[in-house]
Amino acid sequence: MSGFLPVNRKEMQERGWDQVDFVLVTGDAYVDHPSFGTAIISRLLESRGYKVGILAQPDWKGPEDFQRFGKPRLGFLINSGTVDSMVNNYSVQKNRRKRDVYSPGGKTGRCPDRAVIVYSNRARQAYPDMPIIIGGLEASLRRFAHYDYWDDKVRRSILLDSRADILIYGMGERAVLEIAEALDSGIEAGDISWIRGTCIKAKAAEEGGTLYLEEDDVILPAYERLMDDSPEAKAAYNESFRMQYRSNDSVLGKRLLEQYTDGFYVVQNPPPQPLERQELDDLYELNFERTWHPSYDEEGGVPAIDEVRFSITSNRGCFGGCSFCAITYHQGREVRSRSCESIVREAELMTQDENFKGYIHDVGGPTANFRNPSCEKQLKHGMCGRKDCLFPKPCSQLNTDHDDCTRVLQEVSKVRGIKKVFVRSGLRFDYIMADIRKGGKSSSGYRFLEELCRAHVSGILKVAPEHSSGKVLRQMHKPDISVFDAFASEYRAMNKRLGCRQYMVPYFISSHPGSTLDDAVDLALYMKKTGFVPDQVQDFYPTPGTLATCIYYTEKDPFSGRDVYVAKDPMEKKMQRALLHFNKKKNEKLVRQALQRAGRTEAEKELLGGRRR
Repeated sequence: MSGFLPVNRKEMQERGWDQVDFVLVTGDAYVDHPSFGTAIISRLLESRGYKVGILAQPDWKGPEDFQRFGKPRLGFLINSGTVDSMVNNYSVQKNRRKRDVYSPGGKTGRCPDRAVIVYSNRARQAYPDMPIIIGGLEASLRRFAHYDYWDDKVRRSILLDSRADILIYGMGERAVLEIAEALDSGIEAGDISWIRGTCIKAKAAEEGGTLYLEEDDVILPAYERLMDDSPEAKAAYNESFRMQYRSNDSVLGKRLLEQYTDGFYVVQNPPPQPLERQELDDLYELNFERTWHPSYDEEGGVPAIDEVRFSITSNRGCFGGCSFCAITYHQGREVRSRSCESIVREAELMTQDENFKGYIHDVGGPTANFRNPSCEKQLKHGMCGRKDCLFPKPCSQLNTDHDDCTRVLQEVSKVRGIKKVFVRSGLRFDYIMADIRKGGKSSSGYRFLEELCRAHVSGILKVAPEHSSGKVLRQMHKPDISVFDAFASEYRAMNKRLGCRQYMVPYFISSHPGSTLDDAVDLALYMKKTGFVPDQVQDFYPTPGTLATCIYYTEKDPFSGRDVYVAKDPMEKKMQRALLHFNKKKNEKLVRQALQRAGRTEAEKELLGGRRR
């Protein structure tokens, strides 16, 4: 019998099961690896004695495939997959993607648009009385009314469009276990209203419902105030975003309520406590098969596993606060990490894989060099609601110690059978510099940089300054470019001292809110001056749940109230992108047009040299 959880009735019966407790529906192919949320949630439930069937990429044209296992005992758990289905299916230009790395063989078309809504409604058709619980990134980031880039309008909460009973937001391990226990004890799904990390739909008691408003509830602007694109609606949208952002903390978070025209509220219970170190260790050491289900072998497997098969997740959460990143809204700003011993055990397990060649591709997380909570105060009093840890400058209370990061890399490197351990997930260079500036060459940040350069860079270190313009970086909540320049200098000096020939490739974002054509020209000139040639350029992609998307929609900073320039003209966006790859001949015409439109023709010679028109 396969060690995988069953994917059909035959495999269920081979386990001796007459019925599953939960059918877990996902828009990804079934990969039983801890980098995939479906694997984590299903193995966690299995570890507590629940029977879970995996319904991966079902036929959504009708309800029949949702009856594959028969009627589950407790309910359906539904996610869109690892990423939002609209992001997975469409490029930022709204063109259909030609490849889906989360599908067998990279083939497209196996996951529908707005997968959570489609799957939930099909499950409701299959078994009208079955509890439906939605979760994962797509549900989490769309839990309240949200601007939708693909429809170019504010859509209502996905909880309503999906007709689900409960929405789990954020990292859902605590919530899913509490829901399972409640359902198993006989409580109706509609009565499960108290669990942290969940959203429900309820009507106020004074209107005949069961929802009693409490004194410290936070009432968000009603959906009807957000529906159109008037200045008043956008002001209300910004107000709602501010209130949500400041309540997204397990210590300080309150219950949030958003009212709809039918008299119902979407109610968000406070965020759950993050998993602590022992809980994370236990979770990541569950009995994963660490590969795709064998039914995909004939199609060549699932490409998404290539980058993570021999990578190790060491931490969760991020207090970096980049405005274009959804981690703040999904995982939260509270950082927690696994123990060094647990990470080493996972590395030892990898060496037993017949496909392992001796290289750990990554040890990291949302930010690889965050291993500790941001400060001691945060543990007791919560994250600061009106202040970032690193922006505009590192907080004086910030814990910048890197010794634990260094120790983890050193200990994993000692495991027999491992030749090299790389760090490829994001590094916050400003966090490293904050420590170096405190203690110089005796600082833990300097020791970490030395260890990194000595043994954990694969020839090229990828870092993300994102832009060079001060006003654009302020909208991104990123440090001034001078901080990146200082880090680049330290990196070069360290490699020279160690005798290593290693380079650095920066990541930049084009057309981010705040960026004008003039800013894009300055960025191109900065790259020309410094010699940095970007490996990847990413157009800003407005996705639900981020500060930058809020600014993109309203064209105002929701915290300061100031107007922000937003490039929405498709031609200007093409020009900004072309400027970031000014060195490519195919972009020459667009670069010239951009320089003319920006009134910056003086930069033509420097960027394009003596090329003829």
